[in-house]
This record gives sequence, C-alpha cells and structure tokens, in this order.
Amino acid sequence: VQLQASGGGLVQAGGSLRLSCAASGRTISRYAVGWFRQAPGKERKFVAAISWSGDNIYYADSMKGRFTISRDNAKNTVYLQMNSLKPEDTAIYYCAADISGSWTSPHYWGQGTLVTVSS
Repeated sequence: VQLQASGGGLVQAGGSLRLSCAASGRTISRYAVGWFRQAPGKERKFVAAISWSGDNIYYADSMKGRFTISRDNAKNTVYLQMNSLKPEDTAIYYCAADISGSWTSPHYWGQGTLVTVSS
C-alpha cells in the first residue's frame, strides 16, 4: 500500500484546509487510518484516527471540535477537515494505515504534507 497525503498549504489563522490521504496498490477499506503531525523540532504526535468502517473515530484533545476525520472507501481515501486553524497547528501532517488500528507501529506510512498557519 502506498499512501499519498495532500492538501497542505499556507493558510491564515482561523482558516480551513482539507487534507486527503489517498491509497494505491491495494484497498485500505479494511484498515484503520490515522493522521499524525510533526512540528519543527518536535516529536510526531497523534491527531485523529478512524476505524475501517468509520464507526469509531478518535481525536487528540486539542483537535476536538476543530478537526473532522472521514473516509470514502469507494475512493480509497481518508480526509482530515481542519477548521479554525491556529499557528500551533503548523506541522507536517502524515497519514498511516494499520489493520488493527494500533498506532505504535502502523503497517504503512504516507509521506507528509506541510501545513503552515500564519498569525
């Protein structure tokens, strides 16, 4: 499975972006997918995750109410809608897929997409 994250860019504080994580090579319809981010000089941190069915969704506390994760298994794609962006949301955002939803060492990682939020 190859994961391609896209949709990053430069946005002003308070703005919105929608990231996409498109899979190729095989279907990820049976995989949980997570989003992570890594700010400059900091460790990579969990952002949000969605089960293969979409029935179970998890967010990091600081993202609740601002970010929404969703998936379209027909398109083999997972999305992260980010609203009310803050400068501290600036980071490289990565998606990952794991058959069991264990994020300690997911099966697949995508390359990152850079999100820059200006104040």
